[in-house]
Amino acid sequence: MNEHINFDFGRTNRTGIPEVIYAEGKEEPIVLKLLEDFALNTEHPIMFTRLSPSVFRRLSPEFQSKYSFDALAKTAYSNQIPKKVNGRVAIVSAGTSDGFVTWEAKRTLDYLNVKSEVFEDCGVSGLWRLQEKLSQINSFDIIITVAGMEAALVSVLAGLTSKPIIGVPTSIGYGVCKGGQTALNSMLACCAPGVAAVNIDNGFGAACMAYKTLLSCKGSTK
Repeated sequence: MNEHINFDFGRTNRTGIPEVIYAEGKEEPIVLKLLEDFALNTEHPIMFTRLSPSVFRRLSPEFQSKYSFDALAKTAYSNQIPKKVNGRVAIVSAGTSDGFVTWEAKRTLDYLNVKSEVFEDCGVSGLWRLQEKLSQINSFDIIITVAGMEAALVSVLAGLTSKPIIGVPTSIGYGVCKGGQTALNSMLACCAPGVAAVNIDNGFGAACMAYKTLLSCKGSTK
């Protein structure tokens, strides 16, 4: 392990979720060294978030083959968490422009061994798209809703489901959207009860919240 990195191997026992490496902002040689080190460490499954495709491509093919990598979500993981969590999560997005956040949430749930499904492009400018999928969405235990601009999807969906909603505001939108601030404020001001919001563009955080909720309520199986 790099001498500048103090990895927290005990985090799973304390929090239920292992430490995940946030690659953005780290020096490229450090990220590459971590990818190489964990590729050889089969005992500890690992996930990298905000991992640039250009950095991942710098790895040798041998090390790349040890990871499942997604360029849109900018995530890589070696293996899934061994224990499967009971319950299912629906991930509903307003538009495909929100895809980088939507698929970060999906990939995180895959890594955490949680069954999930993405329902993409369900924005309120075409309500029929949401209506067509509503019965399927309502069959899940928790709903993660990803939306930018004014994030109206969260309020609409919250009025149509009995399931808890974790809202993820995204930085998508023009001018007054202010890099996701408008979407975040909209979610926080939602008049329909049963909605919680995470930070802007934080698909990872929403997935972890869904995972912990299911783990607490439904437990896991080997």
